[in-house]
Amino acid sequence: HSQVNGLFLKLIPLCGPGPDPFSDPSLGQTVCPVPGEPCYKMAYFRSVTSRVSFSEAVQACDTDKGALLSIESEEEQRTIERLLKELRSGAGSDSGITDGDFWIGLTRTETWDQNQTQSCPGLYQWTDGSSATYRHWYEDEPSCGGEACVVMYHQPTALPGVGGAYLHQWNDDRCNMKHNFICKYHPGTTTTNTTATTASTLLLYIVIPTIPLLLLILVASGSCCCQRLHHTSVL
Repeated sequence: HSQVNGLFLKLIPLCGPGPDPFSDPSLGQTVCPVPGEPCYKMAYFRSVTSRVSFSEAVQACDTDKGALLSIESEEEQRTIERLLKELRSGAGSDSGITDGDFWIGLTRTETWDQNQTQSCPGLYQWTDGSSATYRHWYEDEPSCGGEACVVMYHQPTALPGVGGAYLHQWNDDRCNMKHNFICKYHPGTTTTNTTATTASTLLLYIVIPTIPLLLLILVASGSCCCQRLHHTSVL
């Protein structure tokens, strides 16, 4: 795990002020903790003004051929917690993250009132179509009302509340609030980064090494032409 986490820290550049998920959907590098299992990409913005709404996060992940994170088991929840913990380890430098919640792909489209037979938590669904019923709500959440989109708490400096530490637990929030987000990619997905990396590899290992050979051919061809012209002139 330590090797995977180290790779994660090296490959994911944390997003500072400026990048827009729509103009640059390839924020960070995709990391696959376990071969054959889903891959993830954290989009963390140091500047609060650069963070995005729930719908913007959904669109950014979709543009990158992924989906806003669905957490389908306690094991997957622990995987995300571990990756975030590794990112926090550099909080005192430019490579670490601090406070800032993350959108996950859980939401409800139906309004709820106390007269309904179905409970409010039962109305929440994953935007990627997953039917997983795993939940990790903070105590007394979801509060419902006008809050219909879900974040994973990421406030390492916050003091514990009534339900204990907030860190990594889930809370419903207003969908127009601005947060960081996490994308998820199922095995076999080719993301924007993967495509870019493939193109770079092609350029580095195939195109560039052939340049000297092409130049040699051009020089040889030019020399041959000059010799023919000289021979013709002599005749």
